Amino acid sequence: MNHLKQKSRAIFDLIRPELPLAGGICVVTGEIIALGNLPTLFIGIMGFLTGFFISGAAMITNDYFDLEVDRINHPQRPLPSGRISLKELLILACLFSVTGFVTSALLGTLPLVLAVIIWFVAILYNWRYKETGLPGNMMVALSVAWFFIFGGVTVGGFANSLVWTFGFLAFIFDLGEEIAADSMDMEGDEKRRAKTIARIHGKKYALRVSTSLFVLFVLLSFLPFLMGWFSNIYLFIFVPMDVAILYFAAKLLTSPTLEEGRKIIRQLYLGLVIFVIAFVIIRVL
Repeated sequence: MNHLKQKSRAIFDLIRPELPLAGGICVVTGEIIALGNLPTLFIGIMGFLTGFFISGAAMITNDYFDLEVDRINHPQRPLPSGRISLKELLILACLFSVTGFVTSALLGTLPLVLAVIIWFVAILYNWRYKETGLPGNMMVALSVAWFFIFGGVTVGGFANSLVWTFGFLAFIFDLGEEIAADSMDMEGDEKRRAKTIARIHGKKYALRVSTSLFVLFVLLSFLPFLMGWFSNIYLFIFVPMDVAILYFAAKLLTSPTLEEGRKIIRQLYLGLVIFVIAFVIIRVL
C-alpha cells in the first residue's frame, strides 16, 4: 500500500496536474467566449479532457528530454530521483497522447488536426527547440494560446475576435513567464548551452524583459473594454488581476533567491488561472 501511495505521488509530481487542469479550463473558456454561454455537456467535457491530456503529455515528455538538466536544476523530479522509471514515463506519455487525440477526434476533424499539430509542437520543443531561447519560449507561449483558440474552434468560433484576443493575451503572459523561468534555471542551461535571454544577457536583463511583457499584458487587457466587447462589470475581475500581476512582476525583479523566484512565477500562473475561472463564472451568470 505504501509503495502504491509513493508511486501515485510520483505520477502526480510528473504530470504537475495544475498545468493540465489549467489547459482544460482554458479550452472550456474559449468555448464559452465564442458562444457567449455554456457549451453542451459533451463538448465541454471533451474539450476539457483534450486540453488536460495534451498538456499532460507535454509535461511528461518534457521530463524525458530534460533528464540530464533536471539532475542539476531539479534533482527531486520523479525521473532523476528514480521515483518513476523511464519505461513508466513512456507508457504514461503514450496513454496521455492517445487519450487526447481520441477526445479531440470526438469533437470533429479540425479539432483533431489542431490537437495533433500542438502535440507535435510540444514534442518538437521538448526535443530540439528548448535550447534556442526566445524561439523556444514563443513555441511554449503559442501552445498556451492554442487552448483558447482550440476551444473556440470546437464550437465553430474560429473567427471570433474575442477568442483571438484572449489567445494573444495568453501568448504575451506565458512568454513573459517562460523568459522569467529561464532566468531561474541558468545553471542547467549552461550544461546544454541553451541560448536563453538570461544566459546571453544576464538574469537581470531577462527579468526586465519578462516584466515588460507583463506590463504589456496589463495594457492589452483593457482592449476588450475599448472595443465595447465587455461591460464594466468585468472590471471587477480585470483590475484585481492586473494589480496582482504588476505586484508579482515587481517582486520577481527583486527576488533574492532562485527558489523565491520560482515561487513567484508559480503565483503569477495560479493567479491567472483564478482570473480565468472567475471570468467564466461571470460570463455564464
